[in-house]
Amino acid sequence: MEQRRLPPVGAVLLAAGRTADVWALPGGRVLRRYRAGGDVRAEADVMRHLHRAGFPVPRVHRADGADLLLDRVTGPTLVEAFLAGDAGPSDGARILVDLHARLHALPARRSTDPEARILHLDLHPHNVLLGPAGPVVIDWTDSAEGPAALDRATTALILAETAVDRVEPLAAAAQALLTAYVAAAGPLGPLTAAVRRRADGRAPDPDRLPEAAALVAETVRGVPRSGG
Repeated sequence: MEQRRLPPVGAVLLAAGRTADVWALPGGRVLRRYRAGGDVRAEADVMRHLHRAGFPVPRVHRADGADLLLDRVTGPTLVEAFLAGDAGPSDGARILVDLHARLHALPARRSTDPEARILHLDLHPHNVLLGPAGPVVIDWTDSAEGPAALDRATTALILAETAVDRVEPLAAAAQALLTAYVAAAGPLGPLTAAVRRRADGRAPDPDRLPEAAALVAETVRGVPRSGG
């Protein structure tokens, strides 16, 4: 059961996501609090490692139970930039591809497989903030280690999930972004693995996954790819 604990004094609600609330705190920090509780230490460990490696993530100040205390990144999400007309599909694709490339250039932390990389596995426009110093990636709940191609396939699948949603106002934009992303990204991993992960409580509507996967496959067949 989800729980909504009282926020700290002086906190202002910035966002209420599917699983967590984000509160702005004095001093340029935010509190990300998971409503169902849990333990954020693994997520915090990945973010601290990436921050030390120079990858753009918010700095972690404290990880305690369901709470993550982070530096606040000022700037719109990539979705907000689309809505404001400040970014288009090619811009979004370039940003996502660049972030994946930078992330996958880093070796895995624990795996002994030389091909394994740190994976975000939820990289999409809602999880990219356009900060003053450039794009910053948030929400590392699903991060894992494995083949980089799985990360790219998962991003494509998430974009397709939005594109096939008949009542989603951003469906057409998601379709255009998917096309641009597939054209610019490297090879995608097997969609079956991405679908299995998304079906395990991560997709807002698992019933859309078969149609979304079919759309990704159709897009891959129809778009020449420039990525390596």
